[in-house]
Amino acid sequence: MSEAAQSNPGKELVRTVNGVDYQRIPVKTCLITNEHKMTDIVDEYVREQLQEGDVLFISEKAVACTQNRAIPMEDIKPRKLAVILSKYVTKTPHGIGLGIPETMEMALRECGILRILFAAVCSVIGKLLGKSGWFYMVAGPKARGIDGPTHGTIPPYDHYVVLTPAEPGKVAKELSTHLGCQVAIVDINDLGANILGYSSKELEQQPLEQILGDNPLGQGGECTPMGIIRKT
Repeated sequence: MSEAAQSNPGKELVRTVNGVDYQRIPVKTCLITNEHKMTDIVDEYVREQLQEGDVLFISEKAVACTQNRAIPMEDIKPRKLAVILSKYVTKTPHGIGLGIPETMEMALRECGILRILFAAVCSVIGKLLGKSGWFYMVAGPKARGIDGPTHGTIPPYDHYVVLTPAEPGKVAKELSTHLGCQVAIVDINDLGANILGYSSKELEQQPLEQILGDNPLGQGGECTPMGIIRKT
């Protein structure tokens, strides 16, 4: 049985949203790969820690890794269009997004050439109008959720591109049935939170994006790809 991380460096354990205090408990696991099943992971590391009313939230990257959606950089051969488009993506300290040819290539494969090109045109128009974020708004969640290797990424994923998980809502529902608690599949980083999959309509009404908006799981080598939300 694993230990639950008491807190990640620089992260608060409790966050208040709409006057309610929520404890966010990061859970340490092994390095999750395509050799694991998520049901086995939650059984080993989470089940015994759950209390009535808890919500389990799981990083989309962890789910994707169990679905063979983590691809070694050397296996990706970017086309010329991917190389060109990646040069115009704004890079931030929180992640490279589609700012390298390999991640842009996977966006072209996942979303289609026309959609990515249209998103690029919208991005240019947005910048002319002083607006940001139009590229990912048009390209959609599949493009927004693609992760490339960044500083602090745990090996071997420091040489991988990880795609968004397949059917995150279905995964959330299956794990919810398996564990008997609410489950959310989330894409969170130091810029904010995006919920990709909910286990129920009831869970969709909860302010999960605000509760997780400061990224309590951390962004580097904490090895805490999931956590528990508990009202205090």
